[in-house]
Amino acid sequence: MLRQPSIGGPDGYSFTPLVVVELAPDAKEEAVAWLLNKVIDGEQSGGADLLVEQLRPSASDGEKDNRNVFLVGASWQRLLSGAEDLGLFKEFNDGSMRAFTCANRDNFKDFKGDGDDFLSMAECQYIVKHELDSLRAKSETHIPGYEKIKLYPGKSIIRRMQSKGILVQVFPLHETEELKRLSFSWYQKVKLSLQPLDDIRHYYGEGMALYFGFLEYFTFALMPMALIGVPYYLFDWEDYDKYVLFAAFNLVWCTVILEAWKRSSATMAYRWGTLSRKKAFEEPRPGFHGVLGLNPVTGREEPLYPNTKRLLRIYLVSVPFVLLCLYLSLYGMMVYFLAEGWALTLHAAEPGVWTAVLTFVPSVVYAVVIEVMNLIYRYAAEFLTGWENHRLESSYQNHLVLKVLVFNFFNCFASLFYIAFVMHDMVMLRQSLATLLITSQILNQVMEAFLPYWLQRRRNKKMMRRASKRANRGEKEMTLADQVRLEADMSTYLGTFDDYLELFLLFGYVSLFSCVYPLAAVLVVLNNITEVYSDAFKMCHVFKRPFSEPAANIGVWQLAFEAMSVIAVVTNCALIGMSPQVKSYFPESETQLIMWTAAIEHGLLALKLILTFVIPDVPKHIQTKLARLEFESLEALKKKSLIRGR
Repeated sequence: MLRQPSIGGPDGYSFTPLVVVELAPDAKEEAVAWLLNKVIDGEQSGGADLLVEQLRPSASDGEKDNRNVFLVGASWQRLLSGAEDLGLFKEFNDGSMRAFTCANRDNFKDFKGDGDDFLSMAECQYIVKHELDSLRAKSETHIPGYEKIKLYPGKSIIRRMQSKGILVQVFPLHETEELKRLSFSWYQKVKLSLQPLDDIRHYYGEGMALYFGFLEYFTFALMPMALIGVPYYLFDWEDYDKYVLFAAFNLVWCTVILEAWKRSSATMAYRWGTLSRKKAFEEPRPGFHGVLGLNPVTGREEPLYPNTKRLLRIYLVSVPFVLLCLYLSLYGMMVYFLAEGWALTLHAAEPGVWTAVLTFVPSVVYAVVIEVMNLIYRYAAEFLTGWENHRLESSYQNHLVLKVLVFNFFNCFASLFYIAFVMHDMVMLRQSLATLLITSQILNQVMEAFLPYWLQRRRNKKMMRRASKRANRGEKEMTLADQVRLEADMSTYLGTFDDYLELFLLFGYVSLFSCVYPLAAVLVVLNNITEVYSDAFKMCHVFKRPFSEPAANIGVWQLAFEAMSVIAVVTNCALIGMSPQVKSYFPESETQLIMWTAAIEHGLLALKLILTFVIPDVPKHIQTKLARLEFESLEALKKKSLIRGR
């Protein structure tokens, strides 16, 4: 018997549905009942203490529904205790952002009555997801009804059932009216204003809002580069010497914008209450497995896995695999240069329109091969990183990002470095950079703009069919059952990883070699403007609603961009040293030129390091507010200790 909450939901359900759990239509009844009992049981019994109801059959005629679709919710008391366990920050009565506690709940702004509407729907869904992910096997040896699917103590139940195809998907529901308002203010109306980041954060969470905030910031930061690049492109195009000034500007630009972004993201994170969120006792990730034991720090029961085994997997399997992939990438690059040389030789022997077009074919084919290799490697890197069995989600992301960035950087930029510093062919460097940049942007636009539009049209046809059936039955609004089944067919958003990776590569094209192709910044600006609208459209109409994730910054990607800026300093200094204008100052001694170039490069790196310390990551007024909160917490702790002593 399902427990009833104190709130009522739509379409006659006894609670407000937050998350949908869909199992396979042919799932064994024992497995379904076992999972539902786990979800319903109290925390003392190892359950999630949530509320579940089966989705009622759709009234649509001629459609066969999956009966193993369940709606999951929670009582307000359970959601509030979950918010305290997760350390969610909410606005206090004095205007500051503080970690929510049930004991102090009446002192939080907007907390009225039993706390109805105190938590946003995105926060409630995040709490429910955390509780579902926390379901782990204890004494069970296998999934009921599936004797061959073994279970081990500490194994994530949701993850295991998904990997074996018993559980199809778990996703949060959209709020149709709020989504309409967000769509209108985000991308449907033509405007010159900024994106509604606070609304995006409220609906999708801080992680998504920070991505769109960084995309917007990066686009505006590119404007000076684009404005300077246009006249450089239009006038004295072949005069490479004048690009020394452009390269010097590049050095300052890539350092300042990243330091300024830290302050901007810190301001947003403080306003949203995630800047001070403690991660000292981060929960184990759902995919982490091991022998069930007690955490020596928290005393909680969780899986334990020897760090030695993880290190052996990393250094004996993952590292050799990455090196093998880098070798294959290098081999592909050499094949490209052979094809490029053959095409240029043919054009020199028989000049003509077709042979001139043929000289661009190797670059285009190589750009496509790069994208395909990056995609294949991405799946392999995800499998390897999951197999390494990292305990924390942050550790998993760090290792995955490191693997992917090393390969993508080598695969995308190795040929440009070879042309610039081995072949010393600036004309070919300019042509290769333009071809790689334009081809990758065309492929990305096809995948991110045209494909989602086609998927949306297909979904609209299904919606129109269901709407016409509702009209025939005299219904005006879509039922919850229809909404759930429509959203179940939508594509799943896989996170911001690919989006940040694309911006990282574009930042590399601009910061490393844009002095030989000044239009690079212009092309990236146009790409980012399209990206904002296409991503907004996809999030609102193509993808299922993703679970929100609290975030204080863009994480390991900040380090990735900063590492790219350091490489940009070295690259641009080398390009400046290679220019005929600079070489003319050292006509007799090339060694002296190299030493001066290295000295300037080291000086700029030192200046970059100084700027990193001089420009604080968090604005002064926010530092003061955080210090005041810490002081008040210490004073409250002293009072509490004094009362206990008395």
